[in-house]
This record gives sequence, C-alpha cells and structure tokens, in this order.
Amino acid sequence: MTDFSPTGNTSGGRSAPTLTGRVAVVTGASSGIGAATARRLAAGGAAVALLGRRTDRLDALADQLRRTTTGPVLPVTADLADPEAVDTAAGAVTAALGRADLVVANAGVMLGAPFESAGADEWDRMIDVNLRGLLHTARAFTADLLAAAAEGRPADLVHVGSVAGHTLYPGWSVYCATKSAVAHLTRNLRAELGPRGVRVKNIEPGVTVTELGHDMRDTTMRTSLARMRTDLHPLTAEDIADALAFAVSAPAHVNVAEMVVVPVQQG
Repeated sequence: MTDFSPTGNTSGGRSAPTLTGRVAVVTGASSGIGAATARRLAAGGAAVALLGRRTDRLDALADQLRRTTTGPVLPVTADLADPEAVDTAAGAVTAALGRADLVVANAGVMLGAPFESAGADEWDRMIDVNLRGLLHTARAFTADLLAAAAEGRPADLVHVGSVAGHTLYPGWSVYCATKSAVAHLTRNLRAELGPRGVRVKNIEPGVTVTELGHDMRDTTMRTSLARMRTDLHPLTAEDIADALAFAVSAPAHVNVAEMVVVPVQQG
C-alpha cells in the first residue's frame, strides 16, 4: 500500500513527497480543525499562513508553531466574509511567504434551530462564512494556484465541507444547505481548474469535537449536539488534519477529490 504521508516512505521504492517548500494558507485557523491542520502542515515542512478573526489566538498559535517547527508562520487577521479583507490578506501572504500553492478553506459556522423559529441573522451568518467566505478565499488565491500548477508543482484548493451536505439532519437545514453548496461547488471547480493542474478537493468530516456550534442560540440544539458528540466515539480535529495532510501529500498527478471522514459508529 502506498503511503502518502508527508514524512513517510512508500513501499516498492517510490518516495512520497513532503510538504517542504510549499506555502499553505489555512482559514479558520484560530481553533478546531483549522488550528490542527496548521500544526499538521507546519510539521510536514510547509510555510503556513494562519487566517481568522481572533488575533490573540492566531498570534498564540503562531508563537507555538515557531517554537516547534522550522518553516515560517504568518498570522493574518481577516474577516473572510469581506472580499476586500480577503484580498488584502492574500497580498500579505504573498509578500511574506511567496505564492500560495496549498489553500485550505476551513472557516465555518454551525448554527442549528427548527426552521420555523430560527433567526434569519443566523442563516445569514452561515451563508456568509460557509459559502461566501469560502468563495472569497478560493478566488483570492486561484491565480497563485494556477501559477504553481503551470510550473509543474502540486497546487491544492481544499474545501472543508461536512457529511451534512449529503445527509438529513432535522433542525440543521440551512447549515446542511451551505455544506451541500460547498460539495457541488467543489465538483464544478474541479472540472474548471483540474484541467489546468489545480487539485480541488472536499474533505467532509462527520461528528467531530470542536468549538463549532458552541455559539448557537437554540439551547435544545446545543444539547442535541453535545449528546451527539458523547453518544459515540467522535473524531478529533487532529483526525481531520491527518486525513487532509494525506490528501494533499499525494503525487502531483493524483487528486483525492472527495474524502468522507466519519467515526466508525456513525457508519
């Protein structure tokens, strides 16, 4: 079996590529899957830009990574729902680290409530972050990714979606709709950018323990989510980061296009 881990060797004498020399951008890097992914990519040798809204957390993570890894780390505070802010962040990344060739659009919001009582402002927030923020991120770095691909180097645009884009969860209808949009957007961008060498992929976690959902207003849904995370052996943010690192470390001609990662008990 071929091992595509950033530091692993393959059987049969074929060496797996490392992440050394790559410039990675991770959104939603202040916590959860984003922070775990930043740690994993930095450990694999990549230079990493940390994007998010919470400056204090980004700075703390950057300080930690600088003590434990050798590549450069750049914290960049940005509101991903603001296209101008994302463009400014992209410029800062290029100026400090060079052209990005690995972009992880991870930032997300999960706010559950019965459809008839949900706040429209919570709907708007999920659409702004889960879909518009992802679109702005992809757009801001597409030129960099295409340039990397044109040079024959791996170029990855990774969307962090959810199994909620495919399954039915009462009380989570709008969240599920945003993740379904991410899934189909990924497929279409794969058809558009793949022929030009950019590997567009969607990593879709199942039940994972993170802060996601902690700020929803509906107390019944918060309780339901907490129970979901304790009734089975859930994933950790590090589990998703490892899966993502596997996908982006594949040989340049291989695209792990869609990866569903769930706890065994989730089925």
